[in-house]
Amino acid sequence: MKRERLDFLADNPRYTKRFAYYVGKRCRASTIQDIAEELGLHWHTVKDLEKQYMREQLRRAGTPGPKVIGIDEISIRKRHTYRIVVSDLVRMRPIWFGGDDRSEASMDAFYQWLGPRKTAGIRLAVMDMWKAFRNSTERHAPQAHVLFDKFHVLRHLGKALDTVRKSEYARLSGKDRRFIKGQKYTLLAHRENLTLEGRKSLRLLLAANQRLNKAYLLKESFGQLWDYQSEAWARRFFENWRASLKWQRLKPYERFAEMIERHWDGIAAYCKPDNKVALGFVEGVNNKIRVIQRRAYGLRDEEYLRLKVLTTMLPPL
Repeated sequence: MKRERLDFLADNPRYTKRFAYYVGKRCRASTIQDIAEELGLHWHTVKDLEKQYMREQLRRAGTPGPKVIGIDEISIRKRHTYRIVVSDLVRMRPIWFGGDDRSEASMDAFYQWLGPRKTAGIRLAVMDMWKAFRNSTERHAPQAHVLFDKFHVLRHLGKALDTVRKSEYARLSGKDRRFIKGQKYTLLAHRENLTLEGRKSLRLLLAANQRLNKAYLLKESFGQLWDYQSEAWARRFFENWRASLKWQRLKPYERFAEMIERHWDGIAAYCKPDNKVALGFVEGVNNKIRVIQRRAYGLRDEEYLRLKVLTTMLPPL
């Protein structure tokens, strides 16, 4: 007996491709459980149909030859289990999700997947200051400029500010502590994102503690570094910013300045006109991934997560 393959059927022969794509499209905005209850289907059936829909999205999108890539890692479960996400910053979409961790070998796997010809076309790689990512990129794509992501750099500065906050809280006692306690978000957030109550608390805190006031102003001003069009002017700004730390007793900031010095080439690269790329896209993708993980809480199917990540910015079928 001969079995005939019918092109209009989905991978699950009980359903057509048209129905599978309908289910997959609905799952872009709703959870698997919601769609399963609405359509009277088993939860696993909906998930399998959505996976088929996402695979078709990737097939139609093809494998791009990226010119500018963004590299970042995400935590997929507890105990420091990481996967690497690489995005095409020109097409504005993730193109690779994989690796076993955030090691150099895992980063090598991306370049092996992309192939030597397309790897040779990469002119700029945006990443955090993780050494493994830089080593792998410089070995496989030596022609590419390395640019350190602004948001990861500022995150280190935010940690330095929080360290100062904690040290001030430990140094003070009694009523002097009341302005500092519970104000971590107030100090780290952008002023425009604070509520009226938050701005009031910030004014009281900065008026009450001179060292935190200085640390806060230094944190707010450092972002100007990415506004310069000339590396010489950017360097002058950094030297002035670093000189202002003198006599301030802000050891976490001094360590941060030393880190910037060690990674200066990858930070100053943003001054070049050709390197003015959307640095916020990688952070935006990370936020989308966190939303996907919350909606799929408890789901241990890593292939499903991979497909979700890679299709999150693709248009629907």
